[in-house]
Amino acid sequence: MADRLPQVRLVQVRDRPLSVDEVLAAVADHGAGGTALFVGTVRDTDEGQVVTSLEYEAHPFAEKFMHDVAAEVGARHEAVAVAAVHRVGLLAVGDLAVVVAVACGHRADAFVAARELIDEIKARVPIWKRQTFTDGAVAWVGIATTVDDES
Repeated sequence: MADRLPQVRLVQVRDRPLSVDEVLAAVADHGAGGTALFVGTVRDTDEGQVVTSLEYEAHPFAEKFMHDVAAEVGARHEAVAVAAVHRVGLLAVGDLAVVVAVACGHRADAFVAARELIDEIKARVPIWKRQTFTDGAVAWVGIATTVDDES
């Protein structure tokens, strides 16, 4: 498998609902012995405060950055296939915010790669979350992410 480059089969930043089935189908491969999936959902509280609304905004190049991250993580873990989708816009509690999947030759590699993929997306892809709480307070999450538009 080491001579096989990972296939980044699906990477999107979109303003419509996400599908776990779509992401799993994107990484389906006969060369994979294990597929790991992560689904991030909007929760109703954060740091002890009740969330009344949540909105994601993305830099215009966010999808390109996410593709680069997916390719890098896939290559490091000899993934067969990688997919990642992230939602933007106004989301409700319970909505899917992000879905990632990695298919590898072995399950242990798939688990490690999927965890690294979501962690790297959160750290490096310029997508910002604005939460509003019941007391009217607003908190931005991920706003410290910097972007070089020349990348």
